Amino acid sequence: MVSLGCDKNLVDSEEMLAILADHGYVITDDETEADCAVINTCCFIEDAKKESIEEILALADLKETARLKVLVVTGCMAQRYKEEILREIPEVDAIVGTTGKLGIARAVDDALSGRQTMLLRDPSDDEYDTSFVSEKPNTEDIPLPDRLISTGGHYAYLKIAEGCDKNCTYCIIPKIRGHYRSFPMEKLVAKARKLASEGVTELILVAQETTIYGLDLYGQKSLHLLLKELCRIDGLHWIRVLYAYPEEIYPELIDTFANESKICHYLDLPIQHASDTVLRRMNRRTSEADLRSLVTKLRKRIPDIFLRTTLISGFPGETEEDHEILCSFVEEMRFDRLGVFTYSKEENTPAARMKQQIPKRLKNKRRNEIMRIQQKISRARGKGRIGQTIECVIEGELPDEGIYEARTYGDAPGVDGLVFIPTTYPHMSGDFVKVRITGASEYDLTGEEVPEEIY
Repeated sequence: MVSLGCDKNLVDSEEMLAILADHGYVITDDETEADCAVINTCCFIEDAKKESIEEILALADLKETARLKVLVVTGCMAQRYKEEILREIPEVDAIVGTTGKLGIARAVDDALSGRQTMLLRDPSDDEYDTSFVSEKPNTEDIPLPDRLISTGGHYAYLKIAEGCDKNCTYCIIPKIRGHYRSFPMEKLVAKARKLASEGVTELILVAQETTIYGLDLYGQKSLHLLLKELCRIDGLHWIRVLYAYPEEIYPELIDTFANESKICHYLDLPIQHASDTVLRRMNRRTSEADLRSLVTKLRKRIPDIFLRTTLISGFPGETEEDHEILCSFVEEMRFDRLGVFTYSKEENTPAARMKQQIPKRLKNKRRNEIMRIQQKISRARGKGRIGQTIECVIEGELPDEGIYEARTYGDAPGVDGLVFIPTTYPHMSGDFVKVRITGASEYDLTGEEVPEEIY
């Protein structure tokens, strides 16, 4: 299995692996040993599409150079470009779309039997239905299958909803993933309890948007209620929330963050821009004033909160004034974590048809300017932590250097920084330790462990 793209895709991959294992397939991490390869693709931006295509072609070569018999393409690119993939890459034996993952074992079986398969939604009544889920299904009937956790065992993602209704003008996800649909709370709590029983101590909540969880099922935003239930689960030490749209943050959610000790004081707010003109063109439901007010409110209510955001530079029609507004906003808001993507022109999106497309060189220039501002902020924030003692989780070891890699509550795995600690005391990945910070660079920290009996 090759899983590309976001952590939501990773959850789908882990579920498909568990389904295949339960069906009798043996999983290998050596591609040259595999009879079947499954690649879970991404096509959110142009670079992701290129990576997906390159990985498909690399796996296709194994039909000539190794024992590979079957190549299955799943996920967003499979959903969006199903006909093109089958036409242009004849080595592909099966297509499984974004809502077809429960049928992965049958799709592999069919492919191994010589039947080319296209499965775009979960099989019903033993028949393949190749229509895409555009209506809002009854999520209470959607099972949450077991998973083969691939993140090392001490942390795992919990996908709490599927799809999106925001329809930002640059984004193709609603057309690929369908309408927003929350998974029932009792199923999510049961899944989280099982993960905790298997050794997961950090649970990371993800969805295309987490903040409106439950609105479709319960008639009100219910993320705060879900979080309270998850906090009652024995074994969970940290609970982290990603992809919280700023306009949907509500008072009960902020209070829950402030009052529940297991919830990391960390929030991922994908704001995308700060110029009101650009935000309107993006079809974002917020403004610069709203964003300033929210950041101020969060930091006042939760003083030690880490705020992460993502931005898009070079959106169609972005003027130099818009860019300067964004730069000033970044300088003033001083986000703890920040990433910038250059705008990617995605076909069949409203933004792709907009006039005043920005040249690639200018998009990159503006992105680099923002990142230089953020580097200074990150360096200053890191130096401000020197001397503090912070709880960290051990991620792994660099044995040749005698150093552990660790994360603070302010660092989500895979996207944020690390803390480097000498291996003075023996630990396993997933252990929580107290660390006194002794040094800082732009994004990473160094420190020394403080034994519990001293702390």
